[in-house]
Amino acid sequence: MPRRAPSSRFLALVLRHRPELVGIQLDSAGWVAVDRLLAALAEDGRPLSRAELDEIVATNDKRRFEVEGTGATARIRASQGHSVAVELGYAPAVPPDLLFHGTHGGAVDAILREGLRPMTRHAVHLSAEAGSAARVGARRGRPVVLRVDAARMARDGYRFEVSANGVWLVEAVPPAYLAPEG
Repeated sequence: MPRRAPSSRFLALVLRHRPELVGIQLDSAGWVAVDRLLAALAEDGRPLSRAELDEIVATNDKRRFEVEGTGATARIRASQGHSVAVELGYAPAVPPDLLFHGTHGGAVDAILREGLRPMTRHAVHLSAEAGSAARVGARRGRPVVLRVDAARMARDGYRFEVSANGVWLVEAVPPAYLAPEG
């Protein structure tokens, strides 16, 4: 019996963490041909049309995916958040003075003591708006928003990048640059 069509969440899982679930390989920058992805999904019993894929990409509230090219040359990747080895190739960028990180209350003490680390991902994810960070933090309970002194970090030599969907990426945030919001 065929499985239901994949959701945005499933595509994020495949394109960020587990491409082998449907038998695809990402290139070194995280891209896979759209035709190959659609064929692999169909082979796995999760058929998805190109129009349905385009709808998922266009309506994803977090703009998690990038599509490049058209027709047979079209390719897709996740914008950031990978746990598999990829080099996204984003250029260094000057961050706004303040950035924000959303988390849950149980993690705050450890973060303020040890800083933010990428954990299983390639970079720490930061938001330009406190509201966006709060939504991220709410995924695991009552959200807590931390303020990041990005201007001082940049002056101190930390490299920032901004992904295609506006998420700010940095290797780590030491505790000296963090403070609770509000």
